[in-house]
Amino acid sequence: MLSLDALIGEFDRALRAVAGVAEAARRSPAGGIAEAELGAGEREHAAALMRVNHVGEVCAQALYQGQALTARHVGARAALEQASREEQDHLAWSAERIRELGGRPSLLNPLWYAGSLAIGALAGALGDRWNLAFLAETERQVEEHLTGHLKALPAADRRTRAVVEAMRADEVRHRASAIELGAAELPEGAKRAMRLASKVMTTVAYRL
Repeated sequence: MLSLDALIGEFDRALRAVAGVAEAARRSPAGGIAEAELGAGEREHAAALMRVNHVGEVCAQALYQGQALTARHVGARAALEQASREEQDHLAWSAERIRELGGRPSLLNPLWYAGSLAIGALAGALGDRWNLAFLAETERQVEEHLTGHLKALPAADRRTRAVVEAMRADEVRHRASAIELGAAELPEGAKRAMRLASKVMTTVAYRL
């Protein structure tokens, strides 16, 4: 049972993620890179892609929060909490880049957060091997998703590309950590369901 202080801390964390006011512990990878001269359409497209990435990070915060709350083994909980801290950097970096590009966060962030928190708590309740399996598969799919964004971003937009590349590198490490800790292999049906849910989220978030 969580203490009152712990509950307040979890609630504050949720509010910060949804409101887009997370603070990064690490400097943005875009720091020191000059802003490119992009056309209006390119800026809008890059901002929409970063909105999708920001939604992914909102979901990641909720997933890891739910998973950590229900994780049984200290090692699994520590891995989830470490991943969550680094994903918080991603949350702040992507929000900052959206603002620089003249975009806005998703209007549906509260919905994304609530749904992901429930999924994360369920994954944790299934036991640590499956909890870590869900983490590993989530990170694998996010890595693929970010690779696709690197191909879709304007070639001249080095600031956005630097952020996405750093995010992808972290996802690779998080997946490796989950596997090292004994993650099971998710059934193919579960992987397909995750891909479908991700497709719906990314399609909607690109516009809203």
